[in-house]
Amino acid sequence: MNEDQIRQKVIESLPELSQIQDEELRTKVVDAWTYSLSRSSFDSIDQIRASGNPDTPALKTGTQTDHIRGVTQLAIAISDTLHGQFPDLPIDRGLLVACALCHDVGKPYEFDPENQKRWKANTPGTGYPAIRHTQYGTHVCLTIGLPEEVCHAAGCHSGEGELVDRSLHVTIVHHADYAFWRPLQAGGMLEDG
Repeated sequence: MNEDQIRQKVIESLPELSQIQDEELRTKVVDAWTYSLSRSSFDSIDQIRASGNPDTPALKTGTQTDHIRGVTQLAIAISDTLHGQFPDLPIDRGLLVACALCHDVGKPYEFDPENQKRWKANTPGTGYPAIRHTQYGTHVCLTIGLPEEVCHAAGCHSGEGELVDRSLHVTIVHHADYAFWRPLQAGGMLEDG
């Protein structure tokens, strides 16, 4: 698949893009996913294993797209609830959606079967994984020229974020990410493992 086809698939897969009013920001979110996918073995987000990490239990049904969209929808719900109760809470909805949509933009690299194979064959030399999706996602966001707030989401939504003070938007995305996986796990929706 060429980059234009990948780009079109990203747009089709992520209807929440329409909630980003800033056209430049919306375009850069699509550019980030297109860049990340086009430099991996994947042509679409749907092809990526639907799990938090390559070695954690995956969804029994669904795709990585379902995860990205679910986290985005949960982040919006958290934001709407809190902003309804606390109107002075400084949430920028478009920026929040961009952060949520890009939080796992590095997964095509970390989950790429070729990278997984190489890292597992030489873990003492490369580490495992050599580069997590948070690190690669930060690289992608910086390369594309996304705002620092979105780069922060890619890099700090997961465990690495425990080492920094997360921004308001990334705190919401972080909790939405965990709120996606934990109830599904408790409800038996993840594979055994």
